Amino acid sequence: MKRIGVIVGGFSSEFEISRKSGATIIANFPDAYVPVEIILSKENCQAKWEGMLFDIELKDKGFKAGSEWISIDVYLIYTHGDPGENGRLQALFDMYDIPYINSGTLASELSFDKWFCNQFFKGFDVRVADSRLLLKGDVVDEQEITGTLGLPLFVKPCDSGSSYGISRVNRKEDLKDAVEKAFREGDSVVVESFLDGTEVTCGVYRNEKGIHALPLAEIVSENEFFDYEAKYLGKSQEIVPARISDEHRESVQEVARRIYGILRLRSIARIDFMLVNGVPHLIEVNTTPGFTEESLVPRMLKHQGISLKEFWTEIITYELR
Repeated sequence: MKRIGVIVGGFSSEFEISRKSGATIIANFPDAYVPVEIILSKENCQAKWEGMLFDIELKDKGFKAGSEWISIDVYLIYTHGDPGENGRLQALFDMYDIPYINSGTLASELSFDKWFCNQFFKGFDVRVADSRLLLKGDVVDEQEITGTLGLPLFVKPCDSGSSYGISRVNRKEDLKDAVEKAFREGDSVVVESFLDGTEVTCGVYRNEKGIHALPLAEIVSENEFFDYEAKYLGKSQEIVPARISDEHRESVQEVARRIYGILRLRSIARIDFMLVNGVPHLIEVNTTPGFTEESLVPRMLKHQGISLKEFWTEIITYELR
């Protein structure tokens, strides 16, 4: 049977969440494949085999466990953020011609950067919030930015896969602090106008029959927005299916499938929207969405009547065709 290295951990603030996602995936792995958990950190990269940890160089397509060589046939990258969700691991694997079950380098890198991704999709007539890009060293003109984008507004790290560093700014005088907070998580920052609507998210994947959109989830945060506490610490209601009309649901799913196709994504993705007066506005594209038992995509699958094992069997079988 083929061995599939499931890479978890990574370099972002969501190291532990990634490990939990990977544990859920491994617990529901297709019977035809052998999963090998590979824990990547800034300090090292180790494969877990028969309850023990062994050092591994990813480009070597395997590792030595005592006197035995354990080969890895293909990788499933499931780090949230750097270096998997942003395409860096994919670039390494592309260079050494190593197969992986994920969106490719370009799609991952583009979708990971919130500002570039949204500007890209404006060219395809996908609605997005008005925004302003800030780079380190830029002068933050509170009067000009709030005068153009209005209040409230959102400040986000562009190039961070986590929910850290995001702020909702209700007062002009709080803008600089929010920008400084965002720069602690990334090298560029996007300031976005407020979208007043219903937040929904859609899981999308592909198989031999085409691109499929899962039931929508509606996000109702107890906090001011869907931040880390809301996402992972129970500070939100995540309602599946979303309480919207069939017409609006179909509209969001159609845009989600279109985005997935344009980016040439692979495996599972989750695409977030704000539904404003019935019109979907893209928030962001997640190519490695959370996959813990409490995460949104598993809940969408449950509502659809698809078991987690059936889902990963379908994805891995198709992507390795």
